[in-house]
Amino acid sequence: MQSYLLIGGHWDGLSIPAPDEPESVQLPVGVTNNETYIRDTITVGDVSITFYGHESLTAEQVLDQIVTHYKAWAVNRPGSRL
Repeated sequence: MQSYLLIGGHWDGLSIPAPDEPESVQLPVGVTNNETYIRDTITVGDVSITFYGHESLTAEQVLDQIVTHYKAWAVNRPGSRL
């Protein structure tokens, strides 16, 4: 089982293990609520990244979140000059 990045919602930025089949996953928030994340893929050339985006986000918002996470990672890694 592979781990996939979650974008948006309560679980933003975390990775969860999930089987390859589901088009969406529901994760608990609190005692009585669930959040739904929809499976999606970004492809550049012959390389792709599969992730789960929160159902309330548009494609543009998901891409903005991914870029924001990457920038934060780049700034906070050891030896960063940014």
